[in-house]
Order: sequence, then C-alpha cells, then structure tokens
Amino acid sequence: MKRVTLRKWTLSLFAAISVVGLAACGSQSAPAPTASTPSTTPAAAPAPAPAATTPKVEGTLSFYTSQPDTDAAALMEGFTKKYPDVKVELFRSGTEEVVSRLQAEAKAGQVKADVLLVADAPTFASLKKQDLLLSYSSPEAADIPADYKDADGAYTGTKVMATVLAVNSNKVKTMPDSWKVLTSPEASGKAIMPSPLYSGAAAYNVGVLTRQADFGWDYMQGLKTNAMTVIKGNGAVLKSVAGGEKDYGMIVDYLVARAKTEGSPVEMVYPSEGVPVITEPIGIMKASQNQEAAKAFVDFVLSEEGQKLAASLGYTPIRKGVAAPAGLKSIEEIKVLSASIDELEAAREEDKKKFGEMMGGK
Repeated sequence: MKRVTLRKWTLSLFAAISVVGLAACGSQSAPAPTASTPSTTPAAAPAPAPAATTPKVEGTLSFYTSQPDTDAAALMEGFTKKYPDVKVELFRSGTEEVVSRLQAEAKAGQVKADVLLVADAPTFASLKKQDLLLSYSSPEAADIPADYKDADGAYTGTKVMATVLAVNSNKVKTMPDSWKVLTSPEASGKAIMPSPLYSGAAAYNVGVLTRQADFGWDYMQGLKTNAMTVIKGNGAVLKSVAGGEKDYGMIVDYLVARAKTEGSPVEMVYPSEGVPVITEPIGIMKASQNQEAAKAFVDFVLSEEGQKLAASLGYTPIRKGVAAPAGLKSIEEIKVLSASIDELEAAREEDKKKFGEMMGGK
C-alpha cells in the first residue's frame, strides 16, 4: 500500500514539473506584443467606389404635339439651347390626328414618338390604359398641383388653358357673361367653334359641357338650331372672330389674349357658369428609343425655366410660383367646369360620334 501511494505521488510531481517547463519555453519563443510593435498587419483600406455617372443627354428625340407651330418651335429651341447634343424632330397636328398616327404606329409595333404633348388628360388616360406610356415622376413635378398630374407619373399637365368666349368688339358693344349667348337670337348664324373631331380641347369641352346639369346635349342641340359654325381648330375660330366674319367664338383663352395684345378687335369673356380647363399634359412613350433625352425634355417643360417660357408665349403656367401673363386668369381665379377623367375617356369616341351626327362637324 505504501509503495503504490509513493509511486502515484512521484508521477504527479513529474507531470507538474513538465507543465512548468513547457510554459517557460512558450514564453521565450513568443514574447508578448508591446505597444510599439503591433502583433498584426492592419487590413488595407477598401478602394473607393467609382463615382456615379449621369447618362449623357444626346441623340435624336421625336416630339409629337398639337401645339401651334411657333410655340412648339420656341419650346424646342429652349430645350436644345440647354441640351445642344439633342436633335428634336417634330410632328405637329391637331390632337385627334396626332393620336390617330400614334395609335397606327402602336398597332404596327413601330412607335416613333419619344415624347407626346397634346391637349387633354382623357387622351393620356386612354394611352395609359393601353400601356403605351412610361411611368416617370419628374423631380420638377413636385410644384405641379396634384389634380393636374397622374398619380403613377404617366403624364403631367404643362399649362392651364381655359375655353372662353371670344367676342368681336367692333361688332358687339355689350359683352355677354354667359355661354347661353351662343343659343340666343342675337348670335344666330354669328358664332363659331372648333370641331371635337379634330381638336382635343374641343372634344374635352363637349364631354364636360354635356355632363353639366345646366347644359347637357340639349345645349348642343341649341347650338345646332342657332346655326353654330363648326370649323377644324381653335386657330381658325380666332381668325374668323378677329376678322369680323363671326361675332362670337368658343376658343382657348391664350389665343384671344395674344390676339388682343397684337391689336385685334377681340375681347375675352370667362362665362359666369364656369369654363372647361385643359392642361396640355406631357408624357413619355414606353417604346421611346431615347428615354434619357425624353426625361430631360419633360423636366425642362415642367421646370421654372420652362414654365416662364410658356408664360412668355402667353400661356398660364401650371407650376406654383410662376405668374400668369397679363390678360389671363390664374387657375385660382377661374371657376372650373369639370367631369370625371375616367368617364370622359370612356365616353370620348361616343361623344364625338354623337356630336358629328348632330352638328355635322368636320
């Protein structure tokens, strides 16, 4: 018993001495690091990320619009002055003809337009429903009232254009204050309006007026009974009234204000019942081959610079903070007649057909 116990004690003492020796060897071969001698090499700093590049705005941009030629030219000139590497190609006609061409191109799978700017929101609502428009929320659209832009960014209004009464001041001495003058005996055979079969503004007006309790299709029939002349577009209406061929015209406001400034004998009346208002929206085609230039074009039109250009051409700007030109009312001052855009879009073709059958408009 004593021999066994002594042997166990000897082995334990030997193991303890061995551990102490190994520990001493380890401390000599791997001294502890000091503050002046780092134990590890610091990791290399990560390479800086490459700077984001803004796509260059260049190439050809195809612009389809119903604006008058001179106004479209001024807009293109202002844009290309800012973006000289872009060549803008223009197709201009009445809204209905512009859209008909666009629809034919879409059917053939060959949409050529990059940017579209025509009269009214229902036209764009239809194109959006057909999935022809690109959703683009321009940073410049923040200052456009929500009522005048699509929630999904498919289109945004660019100006405020009210349809008013134009009156030849040489022939009419007492200015009317109501749309009802056009169905009165004094205006029989002496009034003129644009055709909704050609003009987008006119198509919008017919849709809105026929959905007002005080007007309706009975009002359109009254115009027919009173021998209302229907002509192709707003420009032709102005020419007729300013030239004295007709006493009264149904026409967009900026044309009357511009003509009066130039010395024509015309007065503009905002009827007491209210007026239809279009906003000439702008949108980008989904099939655009130059989206960067198209987005830059939209941004320019909606920018303060673009809106001041619109005002200089005689339009009421739609952007907050840019004043209306002399002679025109701002949107806050106008009593607006309106109707559901979805309803106007859905009924547009039927409204045009009914008007054509009733009035014989061309």
